[in-house]
Amino acid sequence: MRIVIVGATGNVGTGLLRRLQESEQEHELVGIARRRPNAGTAPYAGVQWQEADVSDPRSRGRLARLFAGADAVVHLAWLLQPNRRERVMRATNVDGHRHAIAAAVDSGVPHLVVVTSVASYSPGPKATRVDERWPTGGVHTSHYSRHKAATERMLDALERNHPQVRLTRVRPGFVFQRDAAAELARLFIGRHRPSRWLGRIRLPVLPIPRRAVGQAVHADDLGDAITRIVEQRAGGAFNIAAEPVLDPEALRRVLGARAVVPVPFEVARSAVWASWALGIHATDPGWLDLAVTVPVMSTERARTELGWEPRHRSTEALREVLDGIGEGAHVPASPPLSPSSPPSA
Repeated sequence: MRIVIVGATGNVGTGLLRRLQESEQEHELVGIARRRPNAGTAPYAGVQWQEADVSDPRSRGRLARLFAGADAVVHLAWLLQPNRRERVMRATNVDGHRHAIAAAVDSGVPHLVVVTSVASYSPGPKATRVDERWPTGGVHTSHYSRHKAATERMLDALERNHPQVRLTRVRPGFVFQRDAAAELARLFIGRHRPSRWLGRIRLPVLPIPRRAVGQAVHADDLGDAITRIVEQRAGGAFNIAAEPVLDPEALRRVLGARAVVPVPFEVARSAVWASWALGIHATDPGWLDLAVTVPVMSTERARTELGWEPRHRSTEALREVLDGIGEGAHVPASPPLSPSSPPSA
């Protein structure tokens, strides 16, 4: 199969390339990125690399040419920063998806796979699980969620207007791996903030709102799910997350804290907002809003229809990335995964 991956050098793309190159099926891989990686280094070796910036309004034509002849296109390109300049992020996150979707239609791509997120879901329950039919209206106080929900609306239109394109939406929880440690530290802590202490910290107590409950998956396991989707030509939507759910007790165990101290959400949000506004860290309060509002997903469909089973527990994936931050782990061959990457990467 000829598989084109847009945003192939990031956290998810790196995990996907590793898995595709281990596949028993023979694939021709085309990677598209704003900046080429070191193509002689695994997992980027053996990939045909092309440069394109999906935020550029002129990218539609170039993408259509690069998509021509593909059996599947996997769209991963996304920006998490600079979160103080939402227009810059939106150019990639929303307009970039519009350009890629139009290019896929223009070039006759038979199968389009788009990775959105649990963050595309409207607020929902924490005590029970929702399947892929839960509304995707997003959480309006989170730029990440707003952009994911906007992407879902474009995909709705694609399904209505171009039924000849097999469309698959992949909605993962937080995606972790050791190789993304430097990138995640840069994106959520800040480029010039010390972060290696995160790998060594053992909190005496964990102050956290009770409803701060999320899900996570290792990048390699997400890559496995996407590979199965492409190779099986599976359509529809798939929730992807590992067990256990990351509730305050699970986080306490990962961080080595002795106890959880419940904190009122309003107090926690005010503290996050103030410290973000002062530039102490790069995590805007919308991320806390997501933690307390998005539903807990059921992954039953992926497990039964794809035969997918994660090899890493969510707690292992989180511990892996925290240890990686403590060790300064990164992938020098990948511009986005490098600690020296510019803020917009």
